[in-house]
Amino acid sequence: MNKKTGSFPDLRLRRLRASETIRSMLANPMPGPEKFIWPVFVVEGENIKQPIDAMPGQFRYSVDKLVDAVLEVKNMGIKAVMLFGVPPVEHKSPDASYACCPDGIVQTAVRKLKGTFSSELMVFTDICVCEYTSHGHCGLLNEKGIVENDPSLELLAKMALSHVEAGADCVAPSAMMDGQVSAIRGALDSSGFTDTLLLSYSTKFASSFYGPFREAAASSPSAGDRKGYQADYQNPRAAIRESFFDEVEGADMLMVKPSLFYLDIISTIRSESLLPIAAYNVSGEYSMLIASAQNGWGDLRLMVRESTAAIDRAGADLIISYWANQYNQLLKD
Repeated sequence: MNKKTGSFPDLRLRRLRASETIRSMLANPMPGPEKFIWPVFVVEGENIKQPIDAMPGQFRYSVDKLVDAVLEVKNMGIKAVMLFGVPPVEHKSPDASYACCPDGIVQTAVRKLKGTFSSELMVFTDICVCEYTSHGHCGLLNEKGIVENDPSLELLAKMALSHVEAGADCVAPSAMMDGQVSAIRGALDSSGFTDTLLLSYSTKFASSFYGPFREAAASSPSAGDRKGYQADYQNPRAAIRESFFDEVEGADMLMVKPSLFYLDIISTIRSESLLPIAAYNVSGEYSMLIASAQNGWGDLRLMVRESTAAIDRAGADLIISYWANQYNQLLKD
């Protein structure tokens, strides 16, 4: 089809944005609350709602307070949460055994949330052991201090199974171990959990934007970094392959993390895969906008809406975002 061409003064593009009415008629709507997953941190104890200094507006909750917080976001229309356990130091060990404990903090929180909200709330759980290892890495270390891929797969699968046995609707492996999706899918299927969803952190970058999360979850590595297993932002083709490998292994949904600095990666995967795509709007991206607003460098609501629209426009079907618990204030039209 030939496109009709023209030029100024006959062609005036401002006509289509001259009023709020025509702008709203032609605009893509903001993603609704049903598109969001709220990531939330859970701790042991009772009556705890502990502010996270690096992430204003976010808290570490004990299970009893978590129920109250989830009810608030559920009433906004948010339909899903993703749980991150923050165990005390005495529960951390080189083999991360507490991650698989049936009475662990995440497992307990899952049972409580599903018992309270049932099918009205989807509970996603993060499958990684960095919060549970004494060394802070996402897998088991060998004697040289290197993360061992294959021995870590059994641990991740066991952790995922413990979450699903507690009632989790979806497990989300984030350790970036080769074969983790296949290992977890196999463990779930062989135990009869063939209907459980698997959302893979399929393209997770070794990013500098995880700092506030690591403070919140006390999950920084005690030595070294995670560049040996997380994707390199300077090698986008290899990073994209990670998602395609996870699709072949049986992931039901794929994820790109972070989001705002990787919109091109989201768009590329979206154009080449038919699976649902999630984008994780990470802690550093969240805190960056808050800091800008607190310094008078921008309006927080406008910045949140613009950045969220960009993630949606890039092709994300789901947005994992700390803005979710402030949806009515910042994103609701």
